[in-house]
Amino acid sequence: MSSRSIPVRTDLTPIAIAWRPRDVDLIADDVLPRTPVSAKFKWLSWDQAGGYTIPDAKMGRKSKATEVDYSAVEVADEVKDWGLSSLVSNSDILDDNQGVDYLGNATAFTTGLVRLAREVRVASLVFNAATYVGGQQQTLSGTSQWSDQTNSDPLKAITDAMDVPIMRPNILVLGQVAWTNLRRHPKIVQACNLTQQTAGMVAKRAVADLLEVREIYVGASFINSAKEGQTPSYARAWGKHAALIYRDRDAGPQSGMTFGFTGDRRVLDVRQKDEPDLGVDGSQRVIVTERVKEVISASQCGYYFQNCVA
Repeated sequence: MSSRSIPVRTDLTPIAIAWRPRDVDLIADDVLPRTPVSAKFKWLSWDQAGGYTIPDAKMGRKSKATEVDYSAVEVADEVKDWGLSSLVSNSDILDDNQGVDYLGNATAFTTGLVRLAREVRVASLVFNAATYVGGQQQTLSGTSQWSDQTNSDPLKAITDAMDVPIMRPNILVLGQVAWTNLRRHPKIVQACNLTQQTAGMVAKRAVADLLEVREIYVGASFINSAKEGQTPSYARAWGKHAALIYRDRDAGPQSGMTFGFTGDRRVLDVRQKDEPDLGVDGSQRVIVTERVKEVISASQCGYYFQNCVA
């Protein structure tokens, strides 16, 4: 039987698992959904041509059917460990007279940063030209950027792009600034409202229905890239880009085709460690960890727009 030097806190772990930002949604779990895997796992990189090459299907009265086979490259992979810790002074706990749950608050705060770190990893993977196959990406500039609301035509650009991937994209992922410019673009406003008006904004559902995608996901979170102690430098985790993706939540490492997924060995664990030498009364260290690996399993199922906004 395996043992752990730092025990899992079963009362704090649900706080971490249930944690979700109230006012800013993180979208990593929607873009690259989690699927359970072992610490070491294998996933299939599909042979695209094999699924679309039709052999002779004609049969004689007593002949055998032509045998077909699907081929895929099996990729050996493994999850990576991620985690952060937060220190809680025992003095704060002992002196508290307001019923503050210091350990619970530390768990929620630390979980937020672990989740935000995952958000950055997924954004860096999905919004990366190197992730996509040739011919399924474009860098916008000048009058083609959606911030040029007089000359650009995002409706044409997006609908043309949707016809390119081998599997038609069913979700649209955007950074917040890209979405703001898209939803108020005159051509989008006119198409959604069936009028000639050139001002206004439209909702996600209206644009999703217009583009015939299941969902639109907008990455709105900020990150501070400055080192601790320096003047904060804030930027959007998802930048000014957009991607059209075919996502199949039912696809897994060994079945089904989907743009990408997250191999998930353990969603989140919370552990508590005594730190008796830190502070007059000692301290408690709360450690939040997860074991995951983000995977792009079918890059041909996506299309990327870089620099949608100037």
